[in-house]
Amino acid sequence: MNSPRILGIGTANPPIRLTQKQSFHAAGYQSERIRKIFLNSDIEYRHFYFGGTPNREETSDQMNERYLSGAMKTGCRAILNCLESARTSVKDVDFLAVCSCTGYVCPDVGSRLIAHMGFSKNVQRASIVGLGCAGAVPTLQRAADFVRANSCRLALILAVEICSACYYVDNTLETVIGNAICADGAAAFLLGAGEQTAGAYPQVLYPEIIDFETFLDTEQIEEVGLQHRNGKLRIVLGASIQHLAGPMIETALQQLVRRHGLVQSDIRFWVVHPGGRKVIDNGQKHFGMTDGELRFSRLVLRNYGNMSSPTVMFVLDEIVRNGDPRPGDRGVMIALGPGMATEVALLRW
Repeated sequence: MNSPRILGIGTANPPIRLTQKQSFHAAGYQSERIRKIFLNSDIEYRHFYFGGTPNREETSDQMNERYLSGAMKTGCRAILNCLESARTSVKDVDFLAVCSCTGYVCPDVGSRLIAHMGFSKNVQRASIVGLGCAGAVPTLQRAADFVRANSCRLALILAVEICSACYYVDNTLETVIGNAICADGAAAFLLGAGEQTAGAYPQVLYPEIIDFETFLDTEQIEEVGLQHRNGKLRIVLGASIQHLAGPMIETALQQLVRRHGLVQSDIRFWVVHPGGRKVIDNGQKHFGMTDGELRFSRLVLRNYGNMSSPTVMFVLDEIVRNGDPRPGDRGVMIALGPGMATEVALLRW
């Protein structure tokens, strides 16, 4: 049986694109110390969905309404871009899994997109909620499982986040860092079991999805995520994250590559979620990676910031378009998130 294969990728961002200096002023901060945090993040640009003029006095209801509006518009564009790249349509999709954590609506975003975009009335669906920055990989796993069980059918995943709808202000360093690095965006993958077709972009070679591994350090469950405070969502970024990343990734990665008789040097592409500059730096040091091996993660961080769950999908999009992957190359997709969790996927071109 053929392994599930990515047949198309689409990304999208809200139209408002700010420099870090502009983001600092839009956030309403005055402190020189905080300005330096914004400007020393290795981020040049971020996209935001404001739905009009930024309003720092939004109520929690208004923020959730903005989340829904932004998730629908940005998610719809990511799906259309993905399906265009695979030369197919929403009517051909048999399974839709949507990953998000930055707002809550019922009916979920996926059901609303099915209605809005004209998916088949019998499309199966799943909503993956609350897995934060790591969410795209378990969502990919659910879609891969569907394709393995239904080899003639297509699965679509969407990760969409409006992190600006979790905007909160207090005097803690983790809140400042969250406001300095998080951004809005969406990404979609189409999966099938057949050979890759020419598609709209025949020069792009997409990988197969071979296997997955998860490692949960439940003792660190409160270190990263979102919490409710004064009716709003507030980003939680514990200071220990940057130091925990390397050992946690190693635990999951070693299990995965050993199962397939591989070692680290067999991996050509490192599809690493850029959670922040220090997280990347510490991970690079822990694994002895070269600058070249993490150049696509740093590129995405620089141009988009941390968009939570879609971000690692942006990294893979950069690799397939600009990394010159060749048949036989292997890659690993790595993301960390609440739980505290490491999620790893093994890819093969």
